[in-house]
Amino acid sequence: MHQCGTDEGLNDMSEGFSGVFAPVVTPFREDLSPDAGRLAQFCRWLLSQNCGLAVFGTNSEANSLSVDERIDVLERLVDDGIDPARMMPGTGCCAITDTVRLSGRAAELGCGGVLMLPPFYYKGVSDDGLFAAFSEVIERVGNDRLKIYLYHIPPIAQVPIPLALIERLIKRYPDTVIGIKDSSGDWANTKAVLDNFPGFRMFVGSEAFLLANMRNGGAGCISAIANINPAGIDALYRNWQADNADALQEELNRVRGVLADYAPIPALKSVVARASGDQQWARTRPPLMPLSAAEAQAVYDKLDAIGFNPQIAAAA
Repeated sequence: MHQCGTDEGLNDMSEGFSGVFAPVVTPFREDLSPDAGRLAQFCRWLLSQNCGLAVFGTNSEANSLSVDERIDVLERLVDDGIDPARMMPGTGCCAITDTVRLSGRAAELGCGGVLMLPPFYYKGVSDDGLFAAFSEVIERVGNDRLKIYLYHIPPIAQVPIPLALIERLIKRYPDTVIGIKDSSGDWANTKAVLDNFPGFRMFVGSEAFLLANMRNGGAGCISAIANINPAGIDALYRNWQADNADALQEELNRVRGVLADYAPIPALKSVVARASGDQQWARTRPPLMPLSAAEAQAVYDKLDAIGFNPQIAAAA
């Protein structure tokens, strides 16, 4: 597994992704339709910071978008020059047919991988049922270019991806199921995956675990905060073996800690709006609502207090 911080992580697809990815926040127009042009410009800035693009992740409000909307935006990004090889779009839906459509189109467009939730509506389902669902998707897509990163986020999905299921999927589809994003917040689970499946590409869902992940053979992180602090997170990814690695981790934790006190997606979009000088970014799609002016100012003040004032080239 690649463990050193170099550019090759995001560009060499022979072994899969490594590095820092952002679940890219989605801009909306006044009519609440996705703004693909504004998104493409933001994606270009993230790429310039050596940050990969996990579009249609949790913080992208992906499950507030239809399948048609997601496919349309993905196609528009590629048409606008965004390199699909550096994208890991979220494609996991409750319906197998929806996951097949999204995953198949992503593979056709040349996306370097997809981030796949399990079907998450029915709770308490068996490992056999989850294996059958993932298997149906893989077989129906039928494209060797499909590379799947499982998405384990039990606090939200309430449907975990246990070790036994990972083992079955790796054994049956070793060239397709190649990694996982662990957003459980449970380091014991992350460590168990790392220990049991050497070479399986582990991305932690919070940069708070990035240093520990790298020290234990992980591949990187896919973090919401990478939308506003990509260079800082990438610095730790590249320098995790340096003498100041623990200090770099603490700097990242301070930034993350500020946003932890607020509704995560509205707070993140509010910071993007301020840092880009483009208030259109603050808009969310219901049922999520933007921060109030007072809440947004409180976030800005707290970030200013720790000396964090990002500048984002994201305005359309």
